[in-house]
Amino acid sequence: MALQPYRSALVTGGSKGIGAAICRKLRERDLTVYAVARNREALQDLARSIGIIPVVADVRDTAALVASLKGAEIDILVNNAGGLATVRPLHLQTAAEIRDTIDLNLTAPLQLVQALLPGMIGRKRGHVFNITSTAGHAVFPGTVTYGAAKAGLAHAGSILRYDLAGSNVRITEVSPGRVETEFYLQAFGGDRQGLKQKMYTEQRALTPDDVAAVIAAALAMPQHADLARISVEPTDQATGGHIYGTFHPE
Repeated sequence: MALQPYRSALVTGGSKGIGAAICRKLRERDLTVYAVARNREALQDLARSIGIIPVVADVRDTAALVASLKGAEIDILVNNAGGLATVRPLHLQTAAEIRDTIDLNLTAPLQLVQALLPGMIGRKRGHVFNITSTAGHAVFPGTVTYGAAKAGLAHAGSILRYDLAGSNVRITEVSPGRVETEFYLQAFGGDRQGLKQKMYTEQRALTPDDVAAVIAAALAMPQHADLARISVEPTDQATGGHIYGTFHPE
């Protein structure tokens, strides 16, 4: 049964991991789903398996992405695309790493919200999901830029709720803890085995389906109710903490 009054959804980073799981969950509810990613082959595989509409685009190019939709009315936006290229202190990052991290995790989702909101407001139906991270609310060493970008996106959602009050457009922040995906693969230099051993072997992590289930739960709420901020974390993970020690610049 379709989730009313919503008819269509756009999911960024939709070709794999959390994004693909969200696409599957939305398609189970008979929604038309536009999945955005740069990997054409992965999107085509997903189109064949579950019937999404592939949108091959870079989320950082908002104009090209919106043009690819060819005027489609989008009721649900899931800002899922994000990335973390390196895990190291700010003073060891390059200017390009800082810029790229902010562009992908903060600028791109805000610009996409800006582009799609007028249609949602005009139709008096819409739901924006911003996938942030516990790194935007707690301290994880080596994630200054990423954490700042996710914190910025989280706060932007809080302000948007004031700006949109009475419009019937809902805003939901979903803040996952550790999820077993290839998200950290680039930071691990492409070492899949090392990633699995260090991140997912000793403690149980969330799965992409767990995050997709949270999206489904928020959509199922009656229109007068908004699950505004949801933190979903592994039972084995306690985020944040304190460290005491001597500064080691290496």
